[in-house]
Amino acid sequence: MAAGRAWTLPATDSIIRRHDFPDRPMKFLFDLIPVFVFFVAYFFAERSPDAAAAMTSSLLGALGLGTELPPKQAPILLSTFCAIVATFGQVGWLMLRRKPIDKMLWISLGIIVVMGGLTLAFRDPTFIKWKPTVLYWAFGATLLISERIFKRNLMRSMTQGQFEMPDRSWVLLNLSWVGFFIFMGVLNLWVAFNFSESTWVKFKLFGGMGLMVVFALGQGFVLARHLEHHEERK
Repeated sequence: MAAGRAWTLPATDSIIRRHDFPDRPMKFLFDLIPVFVFFVAYFFAERSPDAAAAMTSSLLGALGLGTELPPKQAPILLSTFCAIVATFGQVGWLMLRRKPIDKMLWISLGIIVVMGGLTLAFRDPTFIKWKPTVLYWAFGATLLISERIFKRNLMRSMTQGQFEMPDRSWVLLNLSWVGFFIFMGVLNLWVAFNFSESTWVKFKLFGGMGLMVVFALGQGFVLARHLEHHEERK
């Protein structure tokens, strides 16, 4: 993403702009690397709790966070550690390739370091369970504040003039994403604290990302109609 380009939503950015940037699906998958890593690490640890506990104890010991770790805590702590490393890896990879780093990625890095760090330090999964909600609500707040205070519709900026819609339609599109992120934040907390930890981890990957893609596809179809009208006028 070029320097100075507006902050964008990963799923929508991949879908509604695919005609202009054919590598957008790869960008979307790149954004999901920490989620995939978290999922794989969790279920590896769940299936081999003793090995995972030994590995996690060594990692925590190296960080000065103690070494005593019951096997039942290993899955969430190991997956949290791996997700933090994966997010740093994303930033490092982009830096090595001298590519611009999205604001979204910086936000994700800050949140995973804080919430994940607290999870590791206190060995309390509550913090990492709150992390998706904090991220969703941060995205929603960014969209809302930009619209209401700075009078800048980020959804409109993202399309760079490729769509023509009435101002009211842009406002509604922006608010629909704000509402979606609020809903996703609440849904994450409901799943996290009403179901098993394993169920929540599966929801993070399949439920959360699945709902994101479905919602973005719906928005993409709406915008596609306006794209066709816009191209007909050219």
